[in-house]
Amino acid sequence: MTWRRVDLHIHTLASASCYAEPNTTYLKILQKAEEKGLDIIALTDHNTVAGVNAIRSRIQELELLERLKRLRDDERHELDDYRRLGRKILILPGFEFTATLGFHILGIFPPETPVRELEHLLLNLRIPADKLDLGSSEVGATVDVITAYRTIAEAGGLVIAAHADSTHGVAMRGFDFGGQTKIAYTQDPNLHALEVTDLMESGRRTTASFYDGSKPEYPRRMHCIQGSDAHRLDRDPSDKHLGIGDRVTEIDLPEVTFEALRALFLGNDFTRTRPYQPQLALDYVRTAQERGPTIVQSFHDGFARQGGRLQAILRDVVAFANTNGGTIYVGASARRGSSPTGVDRADEATRALSDAVGHTVTPPLDVDIDPLKSQGKTVLRLTVPKGENPPYALDGVEVYIRQEAETSRALRDEIVQLVRRAAIAPVPPAMAPAPQHSSVPAAPAKAMVAAAPAADEHLIAPPRTGVEIVEVTDREGTQYYTVRDLRNRNVVQNVTRMSARRLWRYAITEYESTHVEADKVTWRGSIGLLKAYRRAGRKFYDLAQRGSDGHLHLYYGVTEDGIHGEWKQFVE
Repeated sequence: MTWRRVDLHIHTLASASCYAEPNTTYLKILQKAEEKGLDIIALTDHNTVAGVNAIRSRIQELELLERLKRLRDDERHELDDYRRLGRKILILPGFEFTATLGFHILGIFPPETPVRELEHLLLNLRIPADKLDLGSSEVGATVDVITAYRTIAEAGGLVIAAHADSTHGVAMRGFDFGGQTKIAYTQDPNLHALEVTDLMESGRRTTASFYDGSKPEYPRRMHCIQGSDAHRLDRDPSDKHLGIGDRVTEIDLPEVTFEALRALFLGNDFTRTRPYQPQLALDYVRTAQERGPTIVQSFHDGFARQGGRLQAILRDVVAFANTNGGTIYVGASARRGSSPTGVDRADEATRALSDAVGHTVTPPLDVDIDPLKSQGKTVLRLTVPKGENPPYALDGVEVYIRQEAETSRALRDEIVQLVRRAAIAPVPPAMAPAPQHSSVPAAPAKAMVAAAPAADEHLIAPPRTGVEIVEVTDREGTQYYTVRDLRNRNVVQNVTRMSARRLWRYAITEYESTHVEADKVTWRGSIGLLKAYRRAGRKFYDLAQRGSDGHLHLYYGVTEDGIHGEWKQFVE
């Protein structure tokens, strides 16, 4: 395995309407890629493969002259350069397709793919025949985004959403509408990766952190990469336009082949891609600490069999496998900006952790463990996949799940949901067959949750985080609650204050201690604010909603991440 520098978004002279240096040559484009130290590039002109065709045609012309022994010295040097660069750099053919409504999608293919096949594919995507060689992003009405994903994937191509978080990006940044469309465009099983422009940034509001599998509406974790989107050889110092190799992704590959690249993007190992930073080693631990513990990330100060530390790590392994996968950092605190304590004798600790996972977690689970350097200390990173055969258990009996930053023992209803998830046996997202009729992916299977009360069709969609108390029953003096966790819409019955996990316990305590009167709510139509408060530096909201039958729905512990639509008016 070796880290390779990859730029999968490079334009050529064939993007005629917008290429900034029309007097350059195709050979200079490849030479610039070599100068930047790139191992893999993709030529992705706007709605055309004319650039790929021009390079191949020129090489064929020079080889014909060579066979006829009619090559001039300058032509021999040119041919030698093309051959040398072809051996040194994996050059992939592709295009940047403009879908309906102007969204941009990269289709990237094996190096031997014939130009005619790619042109036929573009025609199937409804690029007009008379515009097939223009290299323009303006091509009129074409197919929709979901159809484009499926068509390119079925043709054997890699499907990458171009600059997803920017102009013409499918993440639709800055749009206050299109919630289901955003989900469809960024979670479709035929989409293999998102190209983003903020991969070098850290914090909770980056695109990569949004699509890390921690959001209930976006449960599929997405591979995020960066590319130059170069329309010139070198960066223009007077503006933001990048040159070839000015925004590069490093990818850990066993070999420089299209097959290895495709296998990575269709897999669930998210540790093998990183932004390339010249002269600067990226500190993954500090970047992770900036985000803190989440539903897909946890921290442990150290590793030792004594004191329950090993058991805590193993509980997180089981919880991540049962939920949405995740990453565990051992030897680092969750405190933002704190220095890591590190792990002594990292090789021995790695073997011990691997053995412990193998002997205590059932069914068997492949967990990758790799060392990271942070401020001179060695931190172990455990990458846990979302398990395909839940429920996973510790020592055969202890089942845990992960919710937000908390690992908790699974309750009976949650174990039932995990069993049903295994019975449904979903195909991994990257390999799932494409939907044939709908442009919106199916919602999470309702069969996996306990039966919820009948829906009120007049209700505004509740917040996406927090907890609703659905029902309370008294059995011999003990209160049993039915709670709806708004993070995943699961309804769990028979919860007591003692068995409730942290957020549920807060909701139950508030419900028991504060009798909510409708006139104490700050109403805006049928929705209202009970109170806003801070805890551990984060802002929380308790919200309310009146049903058409007068029933009062109370939502406790809602974070700003869960506020959407009309609820936004309560955010200060």
